[in-house]
Amino acid sequence: MDKLQTAGRTESSRAQVVLGVEGLSSTGTERAVEATLARLPGVTAVVSLETQTIRIEFDRATCALPEIVRRLDALGLHLRPNVSRNNNDPTATLQQTMQTAMHTTSQTVARAMSPTAAGDSRQTMLPNVLQEMLSDRALVMALIGGVLLIAAYLVHYNNGPNWLRIALIIPAYILTGWFTFLDTAKVLWEVRFDIDVLMFAAAFGAAALGKYEEGGLLLFLFALGGAGEQIAMDRARRAIAALAKLAPEIATLRDVDGTERIVKVADLKIADQVVIRPFDRVPADGIVVLGTSAIDQSPITGESVPVEKIAKDPVYAGCINGEGLLVVAVSKAAGESTLARIVKMVEAAQSSKSPTQLFTDKVEKFYVPLVLIATALVMILPPLLGILIQGESLWGGWFYRAMAFLTAASPCALAIGTPAAVLSGISRAARAGVLIKGGVHLENLGRVRAIAFDKTGTLTRGKPELTDVVIVSTGRVNDSMDADHALALAAAVEQHSSHPLAHAIVAAAQQKHCADMNAENIQQIPAAGMRATINGQIISIGKLSMSPDTASNYAFAKSTLEKLSAEGKTAVVLAIDDNPYAVLALSDRARTNAGATLKQLKALGIERTVMLTGDNMPVATAIAGQLGIDEFAAELLPQSKVDKVLALKEKYGYVAMVGDGVNDAPAMANATVGIAMGGAGTDVALESADIALMADDLGKLPEAIGLSRFSRKIIKQNMIIALSVIAILAPTAALGGTSLGIAVLFHEGSTVVVVLNALRLLIYKVKV
Repeated sequence: MDKLQTAGRTESSRAQVVLGVEGLSSTGTERAVEATLARLPGVTAVVSLETQTIRIEFDRATCALPEIVRRLDALGLHLRPNVSRNNNDPTATLQQTMQTAMHTTSQTVARAMSPTAAGDSRQTMLPNVLQEMLSDRALVMALIGGVLLIAAYLVHYNNGPNWLRIALIIPAYILTGWFTFLDTAKVLWEVRFDIDVLMFAAAFGAAALGKYEEGGLLLFLFALGGAGEQIAMDRARRAIAALAKLAPEIATLRDVDGTERIVKVADLKIADQVVIRPFDRVPADGIVVLGTSAIDQSPITGESVPVEKIAKDPVYAGCINGEGLLVVAVSKAAGESTLARIVKMVEAAQSSKSPTQLFTDKVEKFYVPLVLIATALVMILPPLLGILIQGESLWGGWFYRAMAFLTAASPCALAIGTPAAVLSGISRAARAGVLIKGGVHLENLGRVRAIAFDKTGTLTRGKPELTDVVIVSTGRVNDSMDADHALALAAAVEQHSSHPLAHAIVAAAQQKHCADMNAENIQQIPAAGMRATINGQIISIGKLSMSPDTASNYAFAKSTLEKLSAEGKTAVVLAIDDNPYAVLALSDRARTNAGATLKQLKALGIERTVMLTGDNMPVATAIAGQLGIDEFAAELLPQSKVDKVLALKEKYGYVAMVGDGVNDAPAMANATVGIAMGGAGTDVALESADIALMADDLGKLPEAIGLSRFSRKIIKQNMIIALSVIAILAPTAALGGTSLGIAVLFHEGSTVVVVLNALRLLIYKVKV
């Protein structure tokens, strides 16, 4: 393990935790928190306004978690309810945070799925929207302040008493500017400058000129825009929170004596047996013990059709049972279920910032002070030159222009456009069963030009299946009568073996409903196969060497084996009384949608598809030819796969590696983006990859890449919108061509536009 240079401690002394907090109200608060926590020894923090979380990495030897929480308290931020503040174990704190989030959201979905809520959406939509708006204190205060502002304008317009105008303006300023004032105070206390400072300065600058209504309009629209952004972002967050909402709070526990009782899901222990009745939600991850039913796994995997579950099959918390009754043995505690871990990882992903977002954050750090300096120059230099040249200052007009410039140049839309798009993109992907672990991976996936695939379990199904039964005495392939007889004989012997090929033969016999036969005197022949007696005949299955080369069918069996091997298949010989009777061929078949997926990727503009496998050359050649892979390499060791991925990166720049998350982990780690198949229930896949295809469905890959590219397109559009408004409005405002009111309208309008543009990602559909 690499050593950390800081304080000479090992990496093991580092800890990471994602805390859910209350009180994050603006990007200014984000930076204030990050700056404050950065002053603590060994602490780094990334704050996400979108998810109301803080991802903290700290050195336990130099700064304990309670000290971090105390600093958050001092900033007016509080952990979400039921989170222990005196727990030195960051893992426990994180689990408690997630359990709290799941508890809260599951109550929400219970209300949302009640019979009343399930009624006519046209009748419930408007009240729900109004309720949502009225529950936002900032929005309510802004609306009340706006009413007072309109009243003040009417008094002024109709030459009413000035005292009444002022009496209306003061509470309007307080109500519309309260949260801006709080954020400004926090930022200035940290000796920094951000957008809130710019807005606050512009509003009170206008008031200093007696332009009370225009200053109030700025505060009102800024507050209204902020509240609207919050509501819109909440809607995007709920696309992810809907996962946690699906977890029920109670379960029916079956005791050892067969009695049933209702318990809290949080109290379930591993190996407890729970009863899942028809159309109930699965309360915990587990293994089916009794019963059969079709399970709707779409909340976890995004699969569009229910999946049949029988004994020994896994089920996942939050999925919906079909018409059958199931008894399930719990395999994971509530806080460690696949559902809980997905929610935890997505929250952590949303708190990590994309490359574009990091770039805009850096730009904003320098941009805001430059705007303040430019505002001061616009405010001071022309009046000063006026005094020197004309003998008059023209102070009032240039001060007004400076305030209009300050408003127009504020980068609100630039700051909100990228995180809104990242949040929406990750939310949309999760709803489709694709777990993207951060904005950086969302953006990078859209840049990918070449994709490397593992073969076994990625392009293929990952297990051998029977493909051919050749009767060597006649040369007939898959002849119904003789083939079924040969398969029945083989299955009778192979059912006593644990070899994967034996399992495939037995499964094929069961699928074809071949006659059951009784095998006796079963022998395992090392490195050769198996032998048994059936109805007085000696039946052997395995290598051709188990039969003498003098047997009548030996030569034909040998040529058949060579032919099937050249096709990339594994073949075994079934012999009766030492004379070859049939050759059974097996292969790991390509996924049914693998070929179509590769065509879709080509249609999306992927320049190169490469298959990397440790399998032999004939097998690799057969699969590559069948699927239309551009390039393939066989008989590779893990390090060889890494070398191939690095070579692709050198040629194409951005490369994805798709594998099973286990033996392909080194290659995935060296790719630009590592994509794991089969994320649902697979701990290694969830932990090792940048992106996990939860349903083990390769067909989700084109959708994920298309979504990523659309996300990058949205991010670029948002940046163009934000920068264009600034580039046009700021100079014209400084030159007197734009009033403060117009600057306010376009400035706040562009902020709303970029948020709505980002929300388009939530309804994205792949176009290939």
